[in-house]
Amino acid sequence: MVSRPLVPVSLLGMLVLAGLSLAPIYNGTLLPLLTTIAAAASVLISVAVRRLPGWTAAPASVLGLVVMTFVAVRVSAQAGQIPGAVPDIAREALRNSIPRLLTALIPVEPQPDTVLLPVIATWLAGLAAAEVGVRYGRVLLSYTAPTLLYAAALYLVGPDTTAVRATTWIPLAYAAFAALGLIASARADLSSDVLTKTQKRTIGVRVGAGAAAGVAVVVLLSQLLGPAVAGRGNDTPVDPRNYVTPPQLDALDENPLVRLSGWNLNKGQHLFDAVVAPGPGAQQEPPIRLAVLSDYDGVTWRIGSVYRNAGRVLGRPEGDGPEVTQTITIYELDGRLLPGVATPQRVDGVRVAYDAETGTVALNDGVRKGLTYTVTSRQQPRPDDQALFVADVPAPTEAARFLALPGKVPDSIAQLSAHLGEGVSNPYQRAFAIQQWLSEHYKLVSDAPSGHAYPNVEHFLFGNKQLGGQKGTSEQFTAAFAVLARLAGLPTRVVVGFQTHKNDKAVRGADAIAWPEIQFKGFGWVAFDPLPKSDTMQRPIEDDFRPKAPPSQPPPQPVPPPSVTASAPSARSGSPSVAAAPAGSAASPLIAASAAVAALLFVAGYFVAVPLVLRNRRRRRLAEGPPSARIDAAWSEVLIGLRQAGRPAPAHLTAGEIAHHAVTAAEHRAHAAPRLLRPAAPPIDDLAALVNAVAFAAPAAGPGEPQAARATAQAVAYLEELRSRRPWWRRLLWTLDPRPLHWQRRRR
Repeated sequence: MVSRPLVPVSLLGMLVLAGLSLAPIYNGTLLPLLTTIAAAASVLISVAVRRLPGWTAAPASVLGLVVMTFVAVRVSAQAGQIPGAVPDIAREALRNSIPRLLTALIPVEPQPDTVLLPVIATWLAGLAAAEVGVRYGRVLLSYTAPTLLYAAALYLVGPDTTAVRATTWIPLAYAAFAALGLIASARADLSSDVLTKTQKRTIGVRVGAGAAAGVAVVVLLSQLLGPAVAGRGNDTPVDPRNYVTPPQLDALDENPLVRLSGWNLNKGQHLFDAVVAPGPGAQQEPPIRLAVLSDYDGVTWRIGSVYRNAGRVLGRPEGDGPEVTQTITIYELDGRLLPGVATPQRVDGVRVAYDAETGTVALNDGVRKGLTYTVTSRQQPRPDDQALFVADVPAPTEAARFLALPGKVPDSIAQLSAHLGEGVSNPYQRAFAIQQWLSEHYKLVSDAPSGHAYPNVEHFLFGNKQLGGQKGTSEQFTAAFAVLARLAGLPTRVVVGFQTHKNDKAVRGADAIAWPEIQFKGFGWVAFDPLPKSDTMQRPIEDDFRPKAPPSQPPPQPVPPPSVTASAPSARSGSPSVAAAPAGSAASPLIAASAAVAALLFVAGYFVAVPLVLRNRRRRRLAEGPPSARIDAAWSEVLIGLRQAGRPAPAHLTAGEIAHHAVTAAEHRAHAAPRLLRPAAPPIDDLAALVNAVAFAAPAAGPGEPQAARATAQAVAYLEELRSRRPWWRRLLWTLDPRPLHWQRRRR
């Protein structure tokens, strides 16, 4: 009577411990409570029907599981403030529970789609363990279900070190409950009166042989697997969240910096209302952050964030700065990014996705007019200037992403960065020198066109004032600061947001602004303001800096005229000057004939050699080398073909935009067939996508042989169609044009 209940108790304890191992990655205590109830109910139902026929256990347990599912959905929906009928919420949670659980931000908010799977798994594990261990008495075999549940929980926790440290006692307790069940289920020792000596001897031999075999297996496995297992002791566990694609942003939200010019032109556009309530010690008019742009490719700034589905709590609390509460109502703002003061800790009223690295928030379904939500942020105060004066920045290897400047930076911008860094001893001084230069020498306007590629930045810094140079919106100021700072070795990113006003809750287009941030060791990201102040007089840049012209090749030396004094006969010799005329007259036809033959050979060699060299070069580049080199060669052939067709791609376009430009270029002045009968030009969208993959993907994840073959086929098909649509004289020049050889060398 004492030992019999210990088996279900041990199974219940193991199931409860498996659920508790998930508690550190969840917010609050709701999930451990629900998994404990599910474990207890499933085991108790199996114990209650153990004397009934075996087929009665499954229907009874399924009925209990339905009730448990209803309770879990109802309670978690109320806790997560999710409206709707329980059946609809349960159906949606069952359909999306696995992807939502794997893309959820830690700590996970206990909502129907994040608690239903652990609860159902716990119930089913309890049913299987109780039936095998209690009804059929196979206790050791019944441990399989709780152990699999525990392993799945550990896999879901992944490399979260906080959760691992908080649950170090659980494995010991789990082993104790397992040992308790085995002890309680041990069979009583048979009396010596029941067994004969032969039977005792047989049992002893079998037990001894089994023990010896078990010890041998353990020793063998320890020798074979022990070193490998011990060597993995310090490895980081696999994070299952890496196998699920998190919520993605569209192109409009990937680069909200380009929207500043439109917002600044429509100054009165009512984007949203923000009722800001700063706590004690907080900034009275804090800026509202929309997006953080970390990646720059020389043309556009992009967010590059990884958003995870989150509940109301956004990550574990960090810092002790003052609290700022904002109630935001959306009007004419569109997209998927949600504005809020940095750094948000909690969002009420809407389900969001959150990027913990940048502290930005996104909405999976996109914002809509009338959407109202509340953000609670923990504002980090700006460090003291004296502390920043002695602060350092992370090493280039640690901050390579925030120092990257792909492509060729214009020489004038590099010279200005070097000029501003002369005589500066620390990172903060370099950053302050860039900020001061921009605020003193350039003009802030609201009607400047959008653009922050290298040519746009160079035009902003050194362009003619009459042609729109040396003035811009906060987009140009921030982009110029970021490029100059990265050239100076300062890890920099760009932030897009809005200014707030103490007595006006409306945020309009005129309030949209961008600013740069630099990372300092021990202080994190620190904002800078390169915009000119209202009382600042613009100083001409020529007074303080004039970029040097790029070095040019010296002009060729003129060939000196032949000296006539050495060859002309002396006037004193008395010989007539016409004495040499017969020899010159005889040599003239021979020289002319030789020159004509040489010219003919040159022309013939040109018509033969140039097409042959071009064809061999193209075949070799597209057919030889690794896949990434062949994809790059195919893209280079397309760019060269556009130039030969008289429709070169502008330098500031991205790969996707060049692909669209190529289709337009093929249609421009096409002579191959009437427009209604001519088929569309072959697209090169896949080639553009592969070029981006080669440029930005990790080497191990780059395109392979099939992708290279597809890129080559697309490039060849497009170039053949593009050439066939040109006039006859341009097709002839296409074949004999030697300039692609020079263009290729310059590109390489």
